[in-house]
Amino acid sequence: MTDLHLGLAGVGRIGVMHAENIATTPGVARLTLADVAVDRAREVAASLTAAARAAGSELQVDVAASSEALLASGIDGLVVATGTAQHPELIVAGVDAGIPVLCEKPVAPDVALSLPVLEHIAANAGVVRIGHQRRYDAGYLAAKRAYDAGELGWLHALRATTCDMAPPPVAFLATSGGLFRDCSVHDFDVIRWITGREIVEVYARGSNNGDPAIGEVGDVDTALAVCTLDDGTLATVTASRYNGAGHDVRLELQGSKASLMVGLDERTALRSAEPGVTFPTGGPHLTFAERFGAAYRAEIVAFTDLVRGVEGELCHPADAVAASRVADAAQESLLTGGPVRVDLPA
Repeated sequence: MTDLHLGLAGVGRIGVMHAENIATTPGVARLTLADVAVDRAREVAASLTAAARAAGSELQVDVAASSEALLASGIDGLVVATGTAQHPELIVAGVDAGIPVLCEKPVAPDVALSLPVLEHIAANAGVVRIGHQRRYDAGYLAAKRAYDAGELGWLHALRATTCDMAPPPVAFLATSGGLFRDCSVHDFDVIRWITGREIVEVYARGSNNGDPAIGEVGDVDTALAVCTLDDGTLATVTASRYNGAGHDVRLELQGSKASLMVGLDERTALRSAEPGVTFPTGGPHLTFAERFGAAYRAEIVAFTDLVRGVEGELCHPADAVAASRVADAAQESLLTGGPVRVDLPA
């Protein structure tokens, strides 16, 4: 299968980024877009077509009137970048159509709504992966290889950080499920992925020193979770929506033999207080799309490989739901003020 026809549902911020990446991925001959805002989809299609022609590409970009029309257009694979509430129905529809699906995280708004989707995927041998793009970031991949090779020894601590430079609109935060669910879930996923261990307990705290409207919709702008893994290893996960230094995403792994940090480079969003130290010298990343641009592109390439039958590091739905279970526990701990055991499946 060389000339792929991919479908993309949703042309919001992440959807447009996926569309641009699909348009430049080798082997994709046609891209069909769908969105409830049909005129917006047509604008994106026209822009992609113009860019393709300028680059000498014959890529065909068109628009379907609905998600049903999109699935009926003969697509070989479906990328879902709609709002979270639409994820379950589109995943199920893709499975029923017999095509591979790559859906942005999470599987569903909460774990309870995710479980019937997992059951449907399993019952119908569906090929579904969830968009946790850090699995395709060069630093996280290198950290996993080093740990798997035994270079770090046994881990005694992990420290994960995800901080946005500025918060998203309050209207988004009102429906996102909370800082741990919409942001730290990526950290929970890579901790499980790199270590191969389950997070079994979470103890969380949060604060609001920024826009009071964030607290008014039930969220916090900064949070920290102490996580206990099933072998006793400790991990901390911190997140903030107000990191004026830039978009800061790092993971520190401290082992009995060596320590390693993902995200420590010339664009790390911090500076040293030590006299004479000038590192880092580059400007910081400003957004998640900039920080993980290469990872998002690699994720789409991996999905086209999956459509052709080649497996990679794409996140399986059950793993995405496992990370969401941890996020749920963290949000519960934030509300109750005590440690919460993660509700692992039997």
